[in-house]
Amino acid sequence: MRIWRRLQQIGAAVLRNSIYVLPNTPETREDFAWVRAEITAHAGQVSLLEANSIDGYTDDELVRQFQRDRDADYHRLAGDVRRVLRRPRRRASRRAAPHPELRKLQERLAAITAIDHFNAPAADDARHALEDLQMSLSPPNGASGAEEGALHREDFRGRVWVTRPRPGVDRMASAWLIRRFIAPDARFAFATPQARVTKRQIPFDMPDVEFGHHGSDCTFERLVGRFRISDTGVARLAHVVHDLDLKEARYRLPEGVAVGRLVEGLRAAYTDDAELLKHGMVMMEALYRSYAREATSASSRPRTRKSSKARRA
Repeated sequence: MRIWRRLQQIGAAVLRNSIYVLPNTPETREDFAWVRAEITAHAGQVSLLEANSIDGYTDDELVRQFQRDRDADYHRLAGDVRRVLRRPRRRASRRAAPHPELRKLQERLAAITAIDHFNAPAADDARHALEDLQMSLSPPNGASGAEEGALHREDFRGRVWVTRPRPGVDRMASAWLIRRFIAPDARFAFATPQARVTKRQIPFDMPDVEFGHHGSDCTFERLVGRFRISDTGVARLAHVVHDLDLKEARYRLPEGVAVGRLVEGLRAAYTDDAELLKHGMVMMEALYRSYAREATSASSRPRTRKSSKARRA
């Protein structure tokens, strides 16, 4: 039973009750190798084969089998999401913690997407259902600044953005966001909170400024809301920054601990604030790209694949 569950977890399609199939990639070969090791460790017998074809099955039939399996997973997830949506809820408070079920459902979607090798059609339905749930559970300030009206990015070009010395995770991420989505020509400077800021300078992540902490939002979240930045990768990055900067366990993304370690390592490695911020922004760009790639990988994959591109192992 444990092996059966493991094969389900890695997304293997079952044929004739004894043949388990995956596309032939380095990642799936490693998955099968781990299953084989677990079977042999318990004195079981297993054969791992690489095949160009399987008797009785065409390429299209195998692809449809994978898609049916994942469609079933997506449909179950979407059904669970909609059951949560139908429940009556009290109005969210400004400091309400995220719905615990939302995080679990998001993790389920990520796990299914990771083994969706052939872009199952039901994926979009599950993603849209989760987006509806997330919107319905957002607290009043969840869009941080939405009621105040969106700011125009053109008004913030050619400016110097000023923040405190020794940037940490919120300032690194905020500077990255500013240059990536708001003002590509942004320049950065450092000053103490007591220093006078000129009219051409924009303070951020300082006490009592527009682009600082507001309510339960960190500076990064405030910038996202005020400039109405709608991007899946940015939203995921905001969860990491929020937990690390506010020392909360609201979103509990598994990579949060590693990101926090990297930030501390950069602060130890660079004594110059400009260099520290520059390398922190590079790290944020890398993290964002990984999130963006994960979000688009399923939709960017072709509906079908020929055996020359995805042989079966």
